[in-house]
Amino acid sequence: MKRRVVVTGVGLVTPLGIGTEKTWQGLLNGRSGIGPITRFDASAHAAQIAAEVKDFEPERWFEPKQVKTLDLFVQYGVVAAEMAIQDSGLEITEEIAERVGVITGCGMGSLPTIEEYHSVLLEKGPRRITPFFIPRVIPNMASGHISMRLNAKGPNLALSTACAAGTHAVGEAYKHILLGSCDIAVTGGTESVICPMAVGGFAAMKALSTRNDAPEQASRPFDRDRDGFIIAEGAGMIVLEELESAKARGAKIYAEIVGYGLSSDAYHIAAPPEDGEGAVRCMRMALRTASMNPEEIDYINAHGTSTPLNDKCETIAIKTVFDDHAYKLAVSSTKSMTGHMLGGAGGIEAAFLSLSLHHQCIPPTMNLEIPDPNCDLDYVPNTARQTTIRAAMSNSFGFGGTNAVIIMKQFAQ
Repeated sequence: MKRRVVVTGVGLVTPLGIGTEKTWQGLLNGRSGIGPITRFDASAHAAQIAAEVKDFEPERWFEPKQVKTLDLFVQYGVVAAEMAIQDSGLEITEEIAERVGVITGCGMGSLPTIEEYHSVLLEKGPRRITPFFIPRVIPNMASGHISMRLNAKGPNLALSTACAAGTHAVGEAYKHILLGSCDIAVTGGTESVICPMAVGGFAAMKALSTRNDAPEQASRPFDRDRDGFIIAEGAGMIVLEELESAKARGAKIYAEIVGYGLSSDAYHIAAPPEDGEGAVRCMRMALRTASMNPEEIDYINAHGTSTPLNDKCETIAIKTVFDDHAYKLAVSSTKSMTGHMLGGAGGIEAAFLSLSLHHQCIPPTMNLEIPDPNCDLDYVPNTARQTTIRAAMSNSFGFGGTNAVIIMKQFAQ
């Protein structure tokens, strides 16, 4: 009998708040987490706005010495993972430790630390580089520290597939549970690269919004006047669990994960093909692995970056996959409020997908005032929607042409 995999815990550290409830209510209320950059003087930059995590107090979670040795992306990931485990009610005893895996996604590791110590190297010499430099910057340090914190001794992986990394992590965790490599997995994505190099680099690509005078209105997926994405930081982690394990301990179940697709555009380092062909294959693979027809999907949490190319191409891809049903399902982009968390985006959006199914409520696409004529679907504009959601999909597409899609549905015995 095929193993079934359910979501039993959610943990969120986002620009909308620390904790799942604060973030979720912020989403439903259409609140923006975007504002002027405070991490550095951005006055010389074309883009001067970002979605920063606010009110994060690492001393609540870590010893003072640890705070100095763990990069922010690791701290965010560990805290979100611990929240997810607490929410799940799971106790990781020595008896089950080797059956608990950790699989995380991260796009860029610690660029801020690389920036900092490159300056130290040039100004003060190599002997002034901290011995913690390498352990701070490696992308797998999030999954490593989560496993140490939780005593999770099962499969441990860190994926770095640009903006698809968080969704790939969730999909791979799902596969590992299906295959029997583990029974439980803490999975999602984390990122923190709001620094001069990242902001300057993305701006040089003309990828970032320069609506600096109106940060809360700057992320406007599918809107005619969108001009780029907003760089963001944070982490989203969920607990995936084999159904019988969850039932045996009476766990709360948010949703069931049933499908996973992944593909490559094999087209361009940054731009999607105009017909969205790679995304089309990815969504179809997810539907196929879920043994579902397109008409069974009620909601898509879109990649929806607020860039001119992505939103148009993703809309084309959705219409190709879903045909007439594309106009009947709901599509929304939570990046309109959270900004784009790069490798962490798929983690928070997997959490949002499970919460949408659990609460039967769709977060809105904010700032959608004048729809782009090329974007003509139901994007749930500006107001959350309470509705029936039987099954839902989350899309993530990354530089290098890498694509990831997961499908969850309402849990039924």
